[in-house]
Amino acid sequence: MKSFRPLGSITSGSAPCSTKRVADAAVDSDAYRLNPLQRIVETGETIRREPTEPSSQAEFPIMIELAAAGMTDYVAIPLSGLDTRNVITIATKAAGGFAEAEIDSLTRLFKLFALHVQRHSELKISENALGAYLGYGAAAKVLEGAIKRGAGDSIRAVIWVSDLRNFTKMSDVLAPADMLVLLNAYFEAMASAVAAHGGEILKFIGDGMLAVFPETVGVAEASRAAVSAAREAIARLEASNRTIRVASDAEDRASLRAGIVLHEGEVFFGNIGAPDRLDFTVIGAAVNEACRVEALTKTIGRDLLLTEAVARHLSDDVEHLGEHQLRGVSARMSVYGMAG
Repeated sequence: MKSFRPLGSITSGSAPCSTKRVADAAVDSDAYRLNPLQRIVETGETIRREPTEPSSQAEFPIMIELAAAGMTDYVAIPLSGLDTRNVITIATKAAGGFAEAEIDSLTRLFKLFALHVQRHSELKISENALGAYLGYGAAAKVLEGAIKRGAGDSIRAVIWVSDLRNFTKMSDVLAPADMLVLLNAYFEAMASAVAAHGGEILKFIGDGMLAVFPETVGVAEASRAAVSAAREAIARLEASNRTIRVASDAEDRASLRAGIVLHEGEVFFGNIGAPDRLDFTVIGAAVNEACRVEALTKTIGRDLLLTEAVARHLSDDVEHLGEHQLRGVSARMSVYGMAG
């Protein structure tokens, strides 16, 4: 995500503005390149236009929309901070537009306001950066001050452990650039499905991914959300296989498949590590058990496996695949798959 954050437009008599996250691709779009914001970010100049003027509409197509909304004057003013440039845009329906004295007063006010906007932007950048690397739930806790080793909470959650099938073989035959394309497509499918169903992605480990679905609304709801996410992730991978192409003779061996395991239990969710290098993650017997079950996805030949702790909260869509002895786990564990 870009650090640039337009504050939105404020019209006379309107409610306070809000912030929106802008994807990287937005800066390459015509909507941005033909917008006053793009010029202000690059040059730092103030832009004032009359929306009804044909020359203004030809220069900035957004003026057509403003004119249709009845706007008579438009001003975009840079809010220069310490190292980024933010912008505030103002439009009015008043006859004759803004008076020069109003523009002067607003400009002086926004020079003071720029420091507040800078602080707001820095906070949002921190939230986005921490969220991208830690997960947004963990990032919120860190920003709240949970940065001491051992700080955290015991929670119950549905645990997601997954990895990419045939990763080693693909790494041997594919060029690094092709492997990167595949890994990004794989993690995008996994992560987007988990996030869409309320899961918290904690870490990528090589070709593996660890996530949790906290039981904030109950274990049954968390279990169903995790299964829905897994089904969606598998469908996304199948769709990616129909569209992704690699520049390699080994294209037939570059098919994306995942092994996904869903387990449920109590975990510690917090800071673990050395005094000077911490990791915000989950640990506990349930995490270890989920990792052990994940190895069965290869031997059983199923892309999605559930433990009884998850399967018992689902409908009749599951089938029992037997009891299995897991490495390092004393009791045998019942494993289930999705029926059909």
